[in-house]
Amino acid sequence: MEGLLSTIASHLSQYHQTVTCAESCAGGLLSGAFTSVTGSSQWFYQSWVTYSNQAKQQLLGVHHETLLNYGAVSAETVREMAQGARLLADADYALSISGIAGPGGGSKEKPVGTVWFGLATANQVITCVQHFDGNRENIRQQAVAFALGLLVDNLFVYPEKKQRL
Repeated sequence: MEGLLSTIASHLSQYHQTVTCAESCAGGLLSGAFTSVTGSSQWFYQSWVTYSNQAKQQLLGVHHETLLNYGAVSAETVREMAQGARLLADADYALSISGIAGPGGGSKEKPVGTVWFGLATANQVITCVQHFDGNRENIRQQAVAFALGLLVDNLFVYPEKKQRL
């Protein structure tokens, strides 16, 4: 993860860009990874841990209908989580994570280890799903590593510099 974090820090600092995140099953681990980097205050200002559906609605603007129709662990929900976080933080990039870390809570359609990811920029929102194995902590750590990789894979799509006052 250190290599991914180094790439993220270097790019965001160079281009005067920022990232934020909205986490559910990761419970702040992604934010913790970002803030473990010296100088992260230049490009990481805030994040949200929205573990409950109510928090997703109240803090990020996820629609009640989205949660009702698709559930918290879905492309639609992580899309709205990422969009809400990006707008609230006025960030260039926003990552979102929602999944089932276990050991309970899984179903046939969404087994333990199912994690949805969102990445929002001003121009697009990407969503994808991964299925991880292991215990609760393994799943959460794998989710954070995947989210960091997703961001790195998309960093150079919008490299224009922002002018910060």
